[in-house]
Amino acid sequence: MAGTRPAPVKYVAYYRVSTRAQGNSGLGLDAQKASVAAFVKGSDHQAMIVAEFTEVESGKNNQRIQLAAAIDRSKKEGAVLVIAKLDRLSRNASFIFTLRDSGVNFQCVDMPDANTLTIGIFATLAQHERELISSRTKAALQAKIAQGAVLGNPENLTDEARRKGTEATRRNAQANRDNRRATTVAEMMHKAGKNYTQIADHLNQTGFRTVRGCAFQATQVMRLIKRSLP
Repeated sequence: MAGTRPAPVKYVAYYRVSTRAQGNSGLGLDAQKASVAAFVKGSDHQAMIVAEFTEVESGKNNQRIQLAAAIDRSKKEGAVLVIAKLDRLSRNASFIFTLRDSGVNFQCVDMPDANTLTIGIFATLAQHERELISSRTKAALQAKIAQGAVLGNPENLTDEARRKGTEATRRNAQANRDNRRATTVAEMMHKAGKNYTQIADHLNQTGFRTVRGCAFQATQVMRLIKRSLP
């Protein structure tokens, strides 16, 4: 019928916090809700969130009851499943592939242009990263044992040394992870015909930073892409 307005887009929101303490305190949850609300409002002023589901559990546990419920509700409502951050789902590649193949139309706020190919790449990178960290940790422990160290002995390290070591490991892991993800995005956009400036703008808008914590410039994007070439 002429003049009939299309029905507003419906969304089902899914949030996750990784520990029960965070779930009880709301830590991280408010930020996720705010980003999802802004995304939905920006997509269409008539769009609405018809249901919200919050999961509280470990990132290594893929048995997520609330996510299953959110997928089921999305199917029943014909709604889009919206998630604040892709890495809020899981670091397990098979889990994200299962979501991708569930038949539900889903949207990641931090990657609004993501498709089944790009999320597959990110999922595979995340899984590979998790396996590398595990293997490196085991190798480091074996090396210390071979050197005669007694693991778990509080005399091996001072509290200050352990704290500094933990902080350094966390910073390096975060920087390396973000750099690899930024490189993957840059490569895909470059193959799609985007220039270095456009790619840099996209990386900055989606929250990526250089290993030194600065915004990306075209020159840095060019270096990322050239370093990734065989």
